[in-house]
Amino acid sequence: MYIGDSIKDARLVKWKLKHGAGQLFIYVITASDIPTGQLEIKHCAFLKQKYYLRHPEFIYGIAGSYNEALDIVVKISEEASKKGMEGDIKGYLISLLGNN
Repeated sequence: MYIGDSIKDARLVKWKLKHGAGQLFIYVITASDIPTGQLEIKHCAFLKQKYYLRHPEFIYGIAGSYNEALDIVVKISEEASKKGMEGDIKGYLISLLGNN
């Protein structure tokens, strides 16, 4: 999981996300709901909707602001390019999960 530099207590933020506690300045990076999409940046409040309670999202990253989330997406994209998977960020992240 990618954690932004502004996140001081990642364990607490993860716990709050898991238990539906409100957080004002937390953005999450998830896989796109669109089949041809790659990643989406969402405010954590979206995860409290009924849809996401029934269909939980896999979170790849947590950031303290939208700009920080963009920086994380750029970092993931650069890592994917270095591994020869440019344009397939979702595939790159899935391959990382397969290694664990």
